[in-house]
Amino acid sequence: MPSTPAAESILRSNLNLLFEESEEIQSTLVPQLLVALGADFSLTQASQLGEIIEQSIHMIHSWPGDLQARFISGHPRIGETKNLSVLSAKEQIGGTTAATPTPPEVLERLRHLNACYEHLYPGLRYITFVNGRTRAAIAEEMEDKLGIAHSLSRDQPPVESLVPIEPQSPSWLAELHRAVEDVGRIAINRLEKVEREGLLLLQK
Repeated sequence: MPSTPAAESILRSNLNLLFEESEEIQSTLVPQLLVALGADFSLTQASQLGEIIEQSIHMIHSWPGDLQARFISGHPRIGETKNLSVLSAKEQIGGTTAATPTPPEVLERLRHLNACYEHLYPGLRYITFVNGRTRAAIAEEMEDKLGIAHSLSRDQPPVESLVPIEPQSPSWLAELHRAVEDVGRIAINRLEKVEREGLLLLQK
């Protein structure tokens, strides 16, 4: 365990910022990290967090599939516009501005694509490293993942037309692995941004 409660509190706060807050961070990831980091651990440099992100992703990959799935669900669905963290809101905007917002038909398409994806991969949520791309570009990426034509339809193809992939099957686990990797990529990107903006919590 860390030498002071401050180290644990600061670690939790930074992980919630970088990964999105979830019960799995609090109940599983932080305790595992505290054991691995050792009794003398203190968080004094941003560079430590880059290493901790990599270590975290490695640990998360070792969790049971259902626990990993709950962890990634801490991230909002692509296209959501309400109840977003400050960082998620900035990421979801990607390439749009107040003057040129995401067209309503793209948001409707994304709602349908999320439903299709979650039917195809029961228990999973679509996660991708947006990296400045527009929601329209992400919609096309989702369509490619689902193997469906590019469209702005609000309800095609029918959700029920997709045959669900068995949870814990090799294909399901491969998609989960990809999603966890992208959560790590998002976290590294966030780290660079929050360090520049002075939002990291570090021990004095």
